[in-house]
Amino acid sequence: MLARRAKSTSLLLILLAGGLGILSSTQTWLVVDRADGGEALDVAGNAAVPVLAPLSLTALAVVAALALVGPVLRRVFAAIAVVVAGLLLVLTLRILLQHPLDAVAPALTKATGLAGDTALTALVHGIATTVWPWLALVAWILLLLGGLLALVTAGRWRNGGRRYRTAPTPHEGPVDAVESWDELSRGTDPTR
Repeated sequence: MLARRAKSTSLLLILLAGGLGILSSTQTWLVVDRADGGEALDVAGNAAVPVLAPLSLTALAVVAALALVGPVLRRVFAAIAVVVAGLLLVLTLRILLQHPLDAVAPALTKATGLAGDTALTALVHGIATTVWPWLALVAWILLLLGGLLALVTAGRWRNGGRRYRTAPTPHEGPVDAVESWDELSRGTDPTR
């Protein structure tokens, strides 16, 4: 019972994290106040952190893999979830704590045509964060917890798809029509 709860909890945490990560990648993370009097510029999460959407999709793929594979690969995929969570935590904390110019530089260059750190630094009056990087940070913590829980408990999870792995027992004696249909329903060949 405890292993089943650990499995469902870890899968749910990783699924929530991946879904929230995908959603946050399309939302505004940073707002650039321009020194030239131009309109404030919104920068989406996938522009501020280009690997945000791919790594969020990786988390979603890990959920599917964890649900299907055996104990050894489960540990491998759980470790991948932990590494992805750590990387996303570092990248998101960098956005939240430093408000780096390189996170908004491509959007500024596209909007103004200016490039280079000197020109863009003179153009930026301030960079503010929205609530989305904070929500993403919560998602990465959930991803980390789900990955760690899966890593610790993966050996105790029940294997899925057991009914497809059992070898059919050969039938002894004559086979009638009803038994043949029953054998076919179970996925075995009654002619063997």
